[in-house]
Amino acid sequence: MSVCLTLVCLVCSALLAGVYAITADPIAKAESEAIKSSVAKVLPQGGEISESRPLEVGGQASEYYTMSDGGNVVAYAVKSSVVGFGGPLVLMVGVTADGQVFNTAVLSHNETPGLGAKCASDASFTDQFKGFDAGSKSLSVKKDGGDVDAITASTITSRAYTLAVRNAVEAVGRIKGGE
Repeated sequence: MSVCLTLVCLVCSALLAGVYAITADPIAKAESEAIKSSVAKVLPQGGEISESRPLEVGGQASEYYTMSDGGNVVAYAVKSSVVGFGGPLVLMVGVTADGQVFNTAVLSHNETPGLGAKCASDASFTDQFKGFDAGSKSLSVKKDGGDVDAITASTITSRAYTLAVRNAVEAVGRIKGGE
């Protein structure tokens, strides 16, 4: 009986290893394409986009990209991760050189379908971040005294999304301070 169980485990392990070997490259390629697509979505048109650079955002290791036009950096794309209601919420946040949020894109989330998942599809929620000037407005939900309207029945997700954007804006401030 133990020999049979060992053989079954070995066969299953070999199958699992084979599937991993076959799918590892396509998965990595798809993730890379998703990142490139989100960087293009959150930055203005035109200009040259840099390679990924390491950065700490909200206390976590992350990455950012710059967009240059004529040798001058005009915008930054920062990958920002926070914990939402259902788990990790990962955004790509575009911030112009003057500190305004250009656009945001959700890379991944585990939020509740029909409620928190609206953070990826509800234009009335995501569009309020376009052109958001964190220097003159408060980047937190209205329930907490800020200027961001939360998704109905999804305050935790809205807070997490807003925190991810705030962390990205603060990271850009640190990047600009170090240039």
